[in-house]
Order: sequence, then C-alpha cells, then structure tokens
Amino acid sequence: MSTTHVPAALRELVAFQADHRCGYCLTSEQVIGTPMEIDHLIPEAHGGLTVEENLWLACSGCNAYKGDHANALDPLTGEIVALYNPRRQQWQEHFAWTSAGDLIVGQTPTGRATITSLKLNRPLLVRARRLWVRIGVHPP
Repeated sequence: MSTTHVPAALRELVAFQADHRCGYCLTSEQVIGTPMEIDHLIPEAHGGLTVEENLWLACSGCNAYKGDHANALDPLTGEIVALYNPRRQQWQEHFAWTSAGDLIVGQTPTGRATITSLKLNRPLLVRARRLWVRIGVHPP
C-alpha cells in the first residue's frame, strides 16, 4: 500500500472516473458502504508516480492482493503477463461474468493472471455477489 499522500481533489477525480467502483472486481462503494482505496497501477516500487494517469480505485481486498505487483502468472499458459490496467484496458475484453453473475472468468492471459493474483473470486466476495444478484444490484 502506498504511503504517498494523494490530494483530495485528485482522489475525487479518480473516484469519479472509476464510477466509484473497484477497477478489478467492479465492486461498488454504494453496495459495500466503504470507500475504495487509491491504487497505483504501476506500483511506486516500480517507479509509478502519484499522477492521475497512474491512479485508479481498488477495493481493499484487491489492492491488498495486488500490492506492488505489476505482473503475474497466467495459470493456463504459465507465462508471466502484465496485470490488467483498468485505466487503459476494457474490462469486458479480459473478463466475463458467469451466467449466475457471481464469478469472474478470465478471457485472456491478462484476465486469468489478474483473477488468480488478486483473488477476484475470493469466497467471501463470491457469497456477497450472490446476495447482490438476488437484490438486483449485480452484475454491474
């Protein structure tokens, strides 16, 4: 997690751009009632700067699992690939929801590696998604 201060105005701009959703699992602040964290897409440990172009929102779970990682292993091919970048890439190109709307499925090496590395289908989140589906607020 970053120790760099992100000015309030920049934090609000990034939150607006991200539609107040985690860039990885798409969980909404409104649904969980907790503010998202600011994620350095290119981690500071790898030279990433605290500038608009390098920031996005992430829920605390996704942000914690991402840590200072920029790459991960695609479990299908065994290749090391870049993690998904929600600012530069389209979610639907790399991921899809199962028909039940509770699991995220990787469509590309980047998608699969991101799902595995950030544990996008962690059991507690999957159980929450099932409830969100029932009340009609998920998938986004």
